[in-house]
Amino acid sequence: MAENKQYITNVQENGSVMISEDVIISIVSHAVSEVDGVVSISSKPVAELADMIGKKWGKGMRIAINDSNDVIIDVDVVIGYGQSVVAIAGAVQTAIIGAVQSMTGVESVTVNVNVCSIARQ
Repeated sequence: MAENKQYITNVQENGSVMISEDVIISIVSHAVSEVDGVVSISSKPVAELADMIGKKWGKGMRIAINDSNDVIIDVDVVIGYGQSVVAIAGAVQTAIIGAVQSMTGVESVTVNVNVCSIARQ
């Protein structure tokens, strides 16, 4: 396993299943892309620096997994002009929580949505 990676550990009868934070990032990316009104996930210039020092802050999101397998996700999005920012952000939270829970079995998922910008679609 790679250094500086966080994993969800799910103990099974015949061994353990470990789910990398990279898998969570993929799940989040797909879930956000399905929400109407979201133009994109916003990537910040400091993402590359954060990755170098071991913080997962790639492609506009940060993932933290604690010892209890609680997952905390921060995602930066660009919303379409004329859309309800609050409604779209709520839809993003719902989509991410549902996708992560159904695909990983983790019950405790917290999603913080940062609306960075609005753009014409």
